[in-house]
Amino acid sequence: MTSKERHTIAIIDDHPLFRRGVRELLDLEQGLDVVGEAGTREEAIKLVRRTEPDLTILDLNMKGCSGVEILSTLKDEDPSRRIVVLTVSDSGKDLTACIQAGADGYFLKDMEPEEFLKSIRRALEGQTVVDASMLAFLTTTLRAKMSSTLEERPTLTGREAEVLDLIAKGCTNKVIARRLDITEGTVKGHVKHLLKKLGCTRPPREDSLQERRLPQPRRGRRLGRTAEDRRMKGDG
Repeated sequence: MTSKERHTIAIIDDHPLFRRGVRELLDLEQGLDVVGEAGTREEAIKLVRRTEPDLTILDLNMKGCSGVEILSTLKDEDPSRRIVVLTVSDSGKDLTACIQAGADGYFLKDMEPEEFLKSIRRALEGQTVVDASMLAFLTTTLRAKMSSTLEERPTLTGREAEVLDLIAKGCTNKVIARRLDITEGTVKGHVKHLLKKLGCTRPPREDSLQERRLPQPRRGRRLGRTAEDRRMKGDG
């Protein structure tokens, strides 16, 4: 993206303090304009219809409604809308539901701000971005399916099988792209197609796949509390 290009973003989350933090982070990034915020389903639908942002950042668990419901409504109206889910949930069931509803990305709220901004940029470029830790869920689930009866196995293309094999070996998207001589965006597209063929509801431990090679936590503000923190406080 050149310095002259500008992209509009809408933020949908039922926690005003969290919305403010995300907005302040995006406002610091050149070329990104936050066109509005919403904290309820009704506000979210009206905001997106009115502004038609280049990208919508959507919380998954909102009071009174599900983020998947909002996602489905907006995508049914216009499948070209780009919407990424930003959540504390590391549940494979939630990931699958969002991908099937048309999500263009799935981010966890405990990611580093720098990684969040990089993911936003990639989503704006048309890539499907899934948190690296969730790829372990993808690998384990498809392995289980492929070892089941023939009738229950998902049908994979030759390229999808190659991508899955490299993911299972712990390769990053960049390494996969280099080995298969394709772009990272194409790799992410294959990952999205693979996710749609899942049926498992829980991911394995996030440290079970070498794919997770994000920067180590540093002092400073994170995007939000981790899923573990929320579970310990009882507000999931």
